[in-house]
Amino acid sequence: MNNKAHKQRIEAGIDRHAAELTEIAVYIAQNPELGNEEFKASARLKQSLAAHGFEVEAPVLGIETAFVGTFRSGKPGPTVALLCEYDALPEIGHACGHHLICTMSLGAALGLKDLVAQLGGTLRVYGTPAEETRGAKVTMADAGLFDDCDFALMAHPYYAFQKSGSALAMDAIQYEFYGKASHAAASPEAGVNALDAVLQLFNAINALRQQTRTDARIHGIINHGGVAANIIPDYASAQFYIRSADRPYTDELVAKVRRIAEGAALQTGCELKVSNYEYSYDELITNETLSETFTRNLIEAGIDPGDIQEPVNGGSADVGNVSTRCPAIHPYVQVVPERHELHSIGFRDLAQQDAAYDAMIFGAKLLAATACDVLTVPGLLERVREEFRRQAYRPAPSA
Repeated sequence: MNNKAHKQRIEAGIDRHAAELTEIAVYIAQNPELGNEEFKASARLKQSLAAHGFEVEAPVLGIETAFVGTFRSGKPGPTVALLCEYDALPEIGHACGHHLICTMSLGAALGLKDLVAQLGGTLRVYGTPAEETRGAKVTMADAGLFDDCDFALMAHPYYAFQKSGSALAMDAIQYEFYGKASHAAASPEAGVNALDAVLQLFNAINALRQQTRTDARIHGIINHGGVAANIIPDYASAQFYIRSADRPYTDELVAKVRRIAEGAALQTGCELKVSNYEYSYDELITNETLSETFTRNLIEAGIDPGDIQEPVNGGSADVGNVSTRCPAIHPYVQVVPERHELHSIGFRDLAQQDAAYDAMIFGAKLLAATACDVLTVPGLLERVREEFRRQAYRPAPSA
């Protein structure tokens, strides 16, 4: 059977499961759950995988809502990974479209199962909770769960089609200063002002920005600044995201900001405590060979090349940690008909309309077609692997 025939069978298989996939997506959208609390979403996805012949391991690495669903052909061959996200946002629910991310990956897996059974290899569906906060992909990557995967795929809902690009490496650091309280009017000389240390930290970081690369991003808040204006604050703290286009430079920035914080503590006489308040994310290293394959399938499916946006490097995502362990892509699929930004009420509402669920099925077919090409086009898998060998590095486990 040739590549085109394989894709036709895959698309037909996904169409057979379209009603089930839509039902799951609607259920998850109507029952939004925060990160690491996605018990309903996780259970529904695991139920579907088990019903379709996948062996489901859960929980994973002590994460209650994480899972790995595995289909083994019993024959040697590549290992294909599909990534699911299903956490919602506080108050506004599925305004990032994660109810569609997980069902696109699930649909792709159901479509690919027969092909893998025929050709050999292993198909894995990873349930990765809490992408918006303490992303489980970080923990899974640190534990080596992606190290034997030949490639990993996922697609993100959006208001346009966009190629897989890059995401910033990021550390989330909290700086806590401990001083000594006193009456701010009667005995200010007896106090050690922790808030002054936080303000020194902000001022020095503002000066540091003049000496950083253009891709650097350092932004933060004062999350505790004292309890009353007439009390010298004996405790104050600030939280920062420190980001850049690559992990080595992000580590360099983190070290510089730590020295700034140490200087602020020294200047004010405070004690300093530094900690990570969220997981560290590595940059997304898009495998361009995989990305070009996905884009080619978009065009073959009838999308005008002029309607496919070039990638934009903006935020950070835990899929970056996956991309340092195996070849990976994270393209965007249009699911809403007009421009609404992610994390907005407008996007949330449109991403729960019939057109969005149709786009979800389309996205599942694109992911499956991309995997089909890698598995069946001579030499393509080796090109994917070779690019990864040239680009990737193995970072130390995250803090």
